[in-house]
Amino acid sequence: MPELKAILEAVLLAIDEPLSLDRLLGVFPEAERPGRDALRVALSELAAACEGRGVELVEVAGGFRLQVPKAFSPWVSRLWEERSASYSRALLETLALIAYRQPVTRGEIEAVRGVSLSSSIMKTLQERSWIKVVGHREVPGRPALYATTSAFLDYFNLKSLSELPPLAALRDLDVIGAELDRRSIGSSGDSLPSTESADG
Repeated sequence: MPELKAILEAVLLAIDEPLSLDRLLGVFPEAERPGRDALRVALSELAAACEGRGVELVEVAGGFRLQVPKAFSPWVSRLWEERSASYSRALLETLALIAYRQPVTRGEIEAVRGVSLSSSIMKTLQERSWIKVVGHREVPGRPALYATTSAFLDYFNLKSLSELPPLAALRDLDVIGAELDRRSIGSSGDSLPSTESADG
């Protein structure tokens, strides 16, 4: 049987999503299944072996994945220049409000932003699995409560919401958009399709 570290590398290269320890353990037949400690040691060895290379092992909310280090983004990002991300201010404001105030209703988002919320923005965020309905507010009409997902964390290279920048640091949405672009380069070649620059 190949070395455990090499098996993990092959498995992580073969899939385009993070894998939890349980899913990694699940690729082994029961008779050959390593212990969780052995798996963690092999993952640490794989991370060390990747240092200085064009790929790195990272742990995000959904588990472990191999990705391109940020240092290589100037070259790698050119592969997707024709569909570069265009985060509208409205979408960024909406995503930030959901991330920092979750769970939150559409009405609460509109109250903070002072404008109607475009259905296409909510649809885009839900289609990308960055937000989901987690319940309903117990008020007349029972409006849906929205929260971010582990896919949101995974896309932006975060293990948990505690890694979001402090709210006081959020001054310029253009800077936030650029930071989101940088964070997502290593995790995915995919980029957010252009959305309208204003709600409507």
